[in-house]
Amino acid sequence: MSHQRRGFTLIELLVVIAIIAILIGLLVPAVQKVRESASRTHCANNLKQIGLALQNFHDANKCFPPSGWTKAGSGNPAGKFVGWRAMTLPYVEQTSLQKLYDFNVHWWEGSNLNAAIYPVSLFVCPSTGRRMEVTSAPAQWPRPAMTFPGPLAPTDYEAIMGVQPWVDPLYATQPGNRCVMFRDATTRMTDISDGTSNTIMVLECAARPLIFRGRTVLQGFQNNQGQGWIDSEGPFSLDGSNQDGSLQGQGPVLTPVAMNATNDNEPYSFHPGGMNVVFADGHVTFIRESVPLLTFAALCTKSAGEVIDGDF
Repeated sequence: MSHQRRGFTLIELLVVIAIIAILIGLLVPAVQKVRESASRTHCANNLKQIGLALQNFHDANKCFPPSGWTKAGSGNPAGKFVGWRAMTLPYVEQTSLQKLYDFNVHWWEGSNLNAAIYPVSLFVCPSTGRRMEVTSAPAQWPRPAMTFPGPLAPTDYEAIMGVQPWVDPLYATQPGNRCVMFRDATTRMTDISDGTSNTIMVLECAARPLIFRGRTVLQGFQNNQGQGWIDSEGPFSLDGSNQDGSLQGQGPVLTPVAMNATNDNEPYSFHPGGMNVVFADGHVTFIRESVPLLTFAALCTKSAGEVIDGDF
């Protein structure tokens, strides 16, 4: 008697492989979408904690921290150059790191360089994929050229200081062009006449010192500001960009884009379609990148009196 063993034919095997490939092709985008949704939620939680820290700083000091001190003020009695993140360390469960930070010297001096290399997860957005190690920095007034004891710990969140006058003539003079946390500011809740729920304090500016235009790194260039969480020179004012990020600050006709065109000291995140921001009342909102530049500018200023479209 003869016995035949039946197996798969080559055609059947190819059909099965094709079906598996199709299923994987359908599954991968769904997994990526779920992963980004989780990252976006994580980012929003980070900003929520930062917002609460800023509120607690206000309760303790009767004002919000400035984007950076250059003189003596609340939380900075020695009058040294210090950034807002260092001032909020005790309010984000980083008391031990604050003890390492020496407020009697500038942020680039003494033991502060050792503090600078310690990562603070709260300052990092999980959607930011590509980074560069920063172990040195050229001179940038007021600090000298520096070599760090290790790679600087990064930050993806930054204080917005103001709106540049070329965005609109409304912002040609102070204080109408200023945000809550401009440099050396002592802004109180009562100073935010535009409303704390309508005024952005901190937003995303991810992956510096790499410079992105769109989602492409600008090769051979890097930012000399906002290089780590300890840096007090990273905060910036809103300029506006064109669609590909190659132009900035040319007015609302040539440069109408409010975010995600470039991270060259402009609002920028890796979240598809927009970014998370924290407002002066502590709430966090995801704002679509299609928001008009003037609407976004109005959300940044604290007392310019603009009328804001509620659908942003």
